[in-house]
Amino acid sequence: MNCRAGCGACCIAPSISSPIPGMPGGKPAGVRCVQLDANNHCLIFGQPERPAVCSAFQAAEYVCGRNTAEALQLIGWLEQSTSVAV
Repeated sequence: MNCRAGCGACCIAPSISSPIPGMPGGKPAGVRCVQLDANNHCLIFGQPERPAVCSAFQAAEYVCGRNTAEALQLIGWLEQSTSVAV
């Protein structure tokens, strides 16, 4: 499956612990990445400063669903299900 242009769910729903330009501490789940533009495209796509976790992400229907709303829900559920309680 290819990413849906303008989806951006993978840049919003999950937490990212790696530094991101403009977010040196990474980002919490549910927070929009500062590198996501108004059209939900990554401003650092293909750049060396893009976190490895972002580059490694592979779109799949079980993660991305059929639309952005489903992707946000599924990725959010996966994030919550795999997070460590503190």
